[in-house]
Amino acid sequence: MRLRKVQGAEEKIENSPFCIKDPADRKGRWREAFPKPGPIHIEIGMGKGRFLMEKAHTFPDINFIGLELHESVLVRGVEKQEGAQLPNILFLRENAEYIEDFFAPSELSRIYLNFSDPWPKDRHKKRRLTGSVFLARYDRLLPAGGSVEFKTDNRDLFDFSVEEAENSPFRIDALSYDLHKDPVLSVGNVLTEYEERFSSKGNPICYMRLVKGE
Repeated sequence: MRLRKVQGAEEKIENSPFCIKDPADRKGRWREAFPKPGPIHIEIGMGKGRFLMEKAHTFPDINFIGLELHESVLVRGVEKQEGAQLPNILFLRENAEYIEDFFAPSELSRIYLNFSDPWPKDRHKKRRLTGSVFLARYDRLLPAGGSVEFKTDNRDLFDFSVEEAENSPFRIDALSYDLHKDPVLSVGNVLTEYEERFSSKGNPICYMRLVKGE
């Protein structure tokens, strides 16, 4: 899907106090970037920020970081934060491929992957955020007990992700092929923009939670 360019997005992101411009310089010191100490949760591919903003509002003692590559999408999250002024949320306009350049081992507590690009062609599978290459990165960035939460409506991507997880350092702690009908896992579920759109069309939402062992 081709993204529509938003006029002025680059300038707004560049000038926003909520967008970190020097993430590599903060590696290992991210808790200093927030007013209050707390665990750090990151959403990779945060889109327009609805999910992350609601999480930050609901859990003020957790610090949230949204990572998004596309400025025309990220700017919508920036606009939401400019209105909300939540102290526990920051943004990065960066490529997830370089995430280990920005965060130190065990610096993150939780990683959210919501409706990630499926990269359907086999030659692109190393780019999938739930593939073995990225799971190895998450393993290094999370402490024991840290978690990865993944949601998608793409069944092929989900099946691939489950298989990759089964051969990773993580254990599958929760799994659903229809999250919104699951009486346990649906409790407290925060919808993303994509999730609302897809579920309104009758698409079942798949969900998986991975936990890093000792």
